[in-house]
Amino acid sequence: MRTACRIVAKLFFFVLAAPGIAQEAGTLITGARIFDGVSSDLIEGQDVLIRDGMITALGPDLDAPEGATVIDAQGRFLMPGFADMHAHLMFQMPFGIAFNADREYWAYVAATVAEQYLMQGFTTVRDVGGNSFSLKRAIDEGILVGPRVYPSGPMISQSSGHSDHRTDANEPGSLVFEPSIPMKYFHVAVADGRDEVLKTVREVLRRRASQIKISVGGGTGSFADPLDTTQYTADEIRAAVEAAEDWNTYVTAHVYNSDGIIRAVENGVKSIEHGNLMSEEAMRVMMEHDAWLSPQVIVYTFHPAGYNDEQKAKHDEAYDGINQMFTMAKELGFENIVFGTDVITSPEMIKRANEEFVLRTEWFDNVEILRQATSKSAELLALSGPRNPYPGALGVIAEGAHADILLIDGNPLEDMSVMTEYEERFDLIMKGGVIYKNEL
Repeated sequence: MRTACRIVAKLFFFVLAAPGIAQEAGTLITGARIFDGVSSDLIEGQDVLIRDGMITALGPDLDAPEGATVIDAQGRFLMPGFADMHAHLMFQMPFGIAFNADREYWAYVAATVAEQYLMQGFTTVRDVGGNSFSLKRAIDEGILVGPRVYPSGPMISQSSGHSDHRTDANEPGSLVFEPSIPMKYFHVAVADGRDEVLKTVREVLRRRASQIKISVGGGTGSFADPLDTTQYTADEIRAAVEAAEDWNTYVTAHVYNSDGIIRAVENGVKSIEHGNLMSEEAMRVMMEHDAWLSPQVIVYTFHPAGYNDEQKAKHDEAYDGINQMFTMAKELGFENIVFGTDVITSPEMIKRANEEFVLRTEWFDNVEILRQATSKSAELLALSGPRNPYPGALGVIAEGAHADILLIDGNPLEDMSVMTEYEERFDLIMKGGVIYKNEL
């Protein structure tokens, strides 16, 4: 009899709250301790009502609409879903495999990575390099499971820059341009001079990018460019910025060194990706221009699969700059910092992406890290203006915000390690009012 009851209960749960099925009558969450994305003081004694994908009410003793799903949080920690502001959904294969795979294989791997991200609590990712446009569409249409995607499309760089993955076996570009596999598939793009930059940015915007990503300095994953190199002239950067601003969105830039940061920010770039080797002068320029910093830690704790010795050395050089960058940010009071991971080449490392929360505790208080992953990231996402694919408030628990919600068995304000135990401790994962995991 008890076995039969358990089977019936499981069937009832599947119908009521199966992964990916919206609760048309709404969902009421009661009994939670709420982190709203901003305040270090948890909200207690408040219910959360979700309808049509949005938080429609927040208050005590709310009445559940007829037919609504009621979830008793039983004192669990409720917070907004995370945002990974430096994700690469399409780049989760070792270099050797990626450079010998067709488009379909790249897509199949990316689809599994997208679902994994969501099941780790990332309800939003800003994809800052990769042809993720169709993946985003498939997720939005319910064909695939994954987070909200803010696509940059291909990262754009100059010849010999961070997007130029040609090897010594390729003919010189002055004779004939042989695109690398990532360039061929529109995961990266190479453009030189104002006219080429304008055309390339406009092509990316045609594909509905929410923001534009360029490279203005060397990178660890590319073959030809040391980290100290400064890429793109001021005029080329301005060309990208002008084209993006004409579409009412912004440009973010990959760069580690100070010269590239200063040149980018002074010419209109709104966000710096990485920045590990920046000087105090460069950070002060960012503060003066109200620019954002999108840094990462976990990606530098391992060598991405397929790196050669030169790439590994650059990667280690970038890792060595993290402490100085974050220490300086704390000393200067620079708070325009968001959350990201930049994990590449390994779906297995994606499963460890939540370790980024723990790694940041060396420099930041727990509440600062939670803000970086929620409300702070949402502020930067909002710079995409009319190109924002998901208008409305993200990263907060408030009336009128998107219902991207996690229920966690544990308090990350007190113990950040609970973030790494997502399989056991993340009891509810909701995106846009749709329940993808419910263990209650």
